[in-house]
Amino acid sequence: MARPRSSSPPDPASLARSVRKGRGAASNADGRFEPARHEPEDDGWGGLDEPLVPLATTLGVDSARSVITRNDSPDIPFDRSINPYRGCEHGCIYCYARPSHAYLGLSPGLDFETRLYAKPDAAARLADELRAPGYCPQPIALGTNTDPYQPVERRTGITRAILEVLARCEHPLTIVTKSALIERDLDLLGPMAQKNLVKAFLSVTTLKRDLARRLEPRAAAPERRLEAIARLSQAGIPVGVMVAPVIPVLTDGEIEAILAAAREAGAREAGYILLRLPREVKDLFKEWLALHAPLSAAHVMARLREARGGREYDARFGVRMRGEGEYADLIRARFALACRRLGLDRRKPAALDLSRFRPPPSPANANDATGAATGQLDLFEGP
Repeated sequence: MARPRSSSPPDPASLARSVRKGRGAASNADGRFEPARHEPEDDGWGGLDEPLVPLATTLGVDSARSVITRNDSPDIPFDRSINPYRGCEHGCIYCYARPSHAYLGLSPGLDFETRLYAKPDAAARLADELRAPGYCPQPIALGTNTDPYQPVERRTGITRAILEVLARCEHPLTIVTKSALIERDLDLLGPMAQKNLVKAFLSVTTLKRDLARRLEPRAAAPERRLEAIARLSQAGIPVGVMVAPVIPVLTDGEIEAILAAAREAGAREAGYILLRLPREVKDLFKEWLALHAPLSAAHVMARLREARGGREYDARFGVRMRGEGEYADLIRARFALACRRLGLDRRKPAALDLSRFRPPPSPANANDATGAATGQLDLFEGP
């Protein structure tokens, strides 16, 4: 049933009925570009009280003609990135990438974590872009919008194919993930680390297993992420921890404990991001609070507004990642003090090596983007 848009949130009873096991969002409101809003309505037969059918994850094809995304943002430390997937099955309720699903005509709610799109030819497109005349290497970031190691990567292998291209070209990269699946690629990342071509970050929001399961239902458990940090470190890969996001009241008291646990596991550096609630994420997060932390909801939002100039989100460069005001300053000071005490502010690895990069050969010369021999030789190549 189509209705005009309404900003009124669903009542708590309706939200409770809509919760699906293993999913982060409780609703699936239409994206902001859609002309109508659809809402369930009881037809008199008690249909709304019937058990919900579990939502399966679907995977479509994103046939992008390029895979390197450029940016000139002054508050992130890279100018290019690759996202092998649109949408993310981890289902993190706070994910700032959720609003991007609206551009596909889908909901930033449940659609974002169940209706995924993959770029199966990402490795081939990447090779094309790297061999373009005039290409100048800078570290490529994986995992800036959605997680490159989300569950579907186990069967598609798209992230691994991208790594294979970068490894052959000796192109530097950085990785951010919440998944222990990164351990699968130690055979590629280890040799790259020996050449100073890679560093990785594991994102740890909380050490509380139950809270993590509700915030990030299909991401690796906190202790498993710490184990992944240890295994990356043991393999000689520079690894850090992202305390992200810091959620007022719910997780801000864990900053020091997360940093200490990550340092003990082998993390060399650390960063943090204060909770961001752009566009539809704001309402989705409020729904989550009403369901999972009703007694803390008002306190959480009050603290967040305190750090956002009285608003629930502030998109300005320079403050969107950390906030401002007394509460934000306190978080900043605590983080810096803990890093200094643990030595996480003194052990940063050197900048990644840009000098080793060599463009991939033309597919007609030897190998295709995945490394398979084509059997074709260059016109002037000898026997």
